[in-house]
Amino acid sequence: MTARDAFDSALFKPALGFMGLPISYDLKSAKAAILGMPFDCGVSSVRIGARHGPSAIRQQSQHLRAIYPPFSTVNPLEALAVVDCGDAAVTPGRIEPAFEVMDQAMNWLISEGATSLTFGGDGAVTLPQLRAHAKRHPDLAVLHFDAHTDTYRPQGQDYHNTGTTFTRAAEEGLVDCANSFHIGARGTTYQADILEYSGSHGYRIIPDQALQARGIPDVLAEVRETLAGRPVYLCWDMDFFDPSAAPGVCDPTWGGISAREGISILQGLKGLDFVAYDINTVTPPLDSQNMASHLAATVALLCLHLSC
Repeated sequence: MTARDAFDSALFKPALGFMGLPISYDLKSAKAAILGMPFDCGVSSVRIGARHGPSAIRQQSQHLRAIYPPFSTVNPLEALAVVDCGDAAVTPGRIEPAFEVMDQAMNWLISEGATSLTFGGDGAVTLPQLRAHAKRHPDLAVLHFDAHTDTYRPQGQDYHNTGTTFTRAAEEGLVDCANSFHIGARGTTYQADILEYSGSHGYRIIPDQALQARGIPDVLAEVRETLAGRPVYLCWDMDFFDPSAAPGVCDPTWGGISAREGISILQGLKGLDFVAYDINTVTPPLDSQNMASHLAATVALLCLHLSC
């Protein structure tokens, strides 16, 4: 065969998306759509690389099987006609232009009526997504699982960073803070009053210490009662897990939950009206044996089951 021979499709295999899905932009039948957000601010002195999270999650998803009994006996890829739309065309480190692209890409995706499932990227990728979803859901509530509240006091002229995502969301009126949760905060910080400061924006704060003292079932009961009947944006930062389960994250913090506990929490959210799933902070260059990437892919699959 020479370069002049006719094209033969049998000789080519297209690159695959999440769990083997083809990359496509046809959302006519899709009830859920995946979009990668390959962006990090590039400001950390020690843990750069969350921009590679989407590709790593997709790669590790090839190990998964779609059905998850006894939690769910349906294939969500088929039931939701899931489409993987590839990645938003962003340049890491260029914050304002990247935010505009992510906002516009999300606007298009949700205008087609699909529930969004996104792969970060660092925690900053959440803000442009919230801007897009708030236009469609003025009563949007956030359910945020993270070792950090990401509702920190801004420093100097730095308007956007990974620590001020939900500070800005509150200031911009993007979410119903009184019915939104930050769950799992723990570990060291530069701001002694961070829990009080985060709460001053109206968010419901359940630190890891309270989660452990109350127990997962009690906290989930409060979450389900509060969020029943309203549109919910689930933001799952992979450092919510202990680093022993997810070592390759932007800001590993010891004392977190196990993989088993995290899966239990996700399964306990069944029945809520999720309009978006946002899984972020996987950092492949620092991910031992692809553990965080593989676990993030499992979290993503469970999110799809929540929408079935």
